[in-house]
Amino acid sequence: MNPNHGGQPYDPAAHPPPPGPMPQGPVPQGPVQGAPGRPVPGDGPNAAGPVAAQPRYRPDEAFAPGGGQKWWPISKRHTWQRALTAVLWAVPVGALGVFMLGRDGGVAASAMWGAAVVLSVVVIGIVAELDRRSFGYAERADDLILTHGVFVKRLIVVPYGRMQFVDVTAGLLERWMGIATVRMHTAAAATDATVPGLPAAEAALLRDRLAQKGEERSMGL
Repeated sequence: MNPNHGGQPYDPAAHPPPPGPMPQGPVPQGPVQGAPGRPVPGDGPNAAGPVAAQPRYRPDEAFAPGGGQKWWPISKRHTWQRALTAVLWAVPVGALGVFMLGRDGGVAASAMWGAAVVLSVVVIGIVAELDRRSFGYAERADDLILTHGVFVKRLIVVPYGRMQFVDVTAGLLERWMGIATVRMHTAAAATDATVPGLPAAEAALLRDRLAQKGEERSMGL
C-alpha cells in the first residue's frame, strides 16, 4: 500500500535539508542541563566538588576560657575547710549514734555506725578536693567566667554590665583559715556566680575589680 494515500511519493532529493553545518556525533539522549525539575551536575548532596570540612572540637573545649587565657584556681585551704566542717558535724552525730546504739547493748551496731561516720567524712574530703581541682575562674574583657563540677561540669558566664552588686563572705572557719567567698549577684538568680576559697587579700582585689568593671559597663548602657 502507498503510505502517502495517493499522493506523490516522497523524494529526498526534492526536499534537501536546510543549509548549515550538520551536528557531529550522536545526539545526547540524557536529561537537559538546567531544565526545570532536572538534576544539574554539581547540585545536591552527592554532587562532586570541593566541600568545606566541618571543624571538629574536643568535648573539653566547651569549657575552655578562650582567648588564650587560663583558669585561675582557688586555694587548697578550701578543701581543708570543707573537710574540717564535715569533721565538726561528724563528731556529735557519731557520738550520739554510738551512745544510743551502745545503750541497748548493740556493740556491733555502734561499731558499724562509727565506721559509717568516718567513711562519710573521708568521702566528703575526697569530693571536696576533686571539686577544688575542677574549679576555675577567668576575668575577660566583658565578662567573668567560672567553671566547676565533679560529676556534672558547669560553666557560667557573668557579663559585667549585668552585675548588681558584689559581696564577700567568710564564716568562722574561713576567717580562721584566711579565705573568703566572693559572690556576684545579677538580676537573674540563675546567673549568680560564686568563687569560694580565695585568700582574703585576693578576694578583696577581685571584689574591687569586679565592682569597677560593673560600674563602667553600667554607665555605658
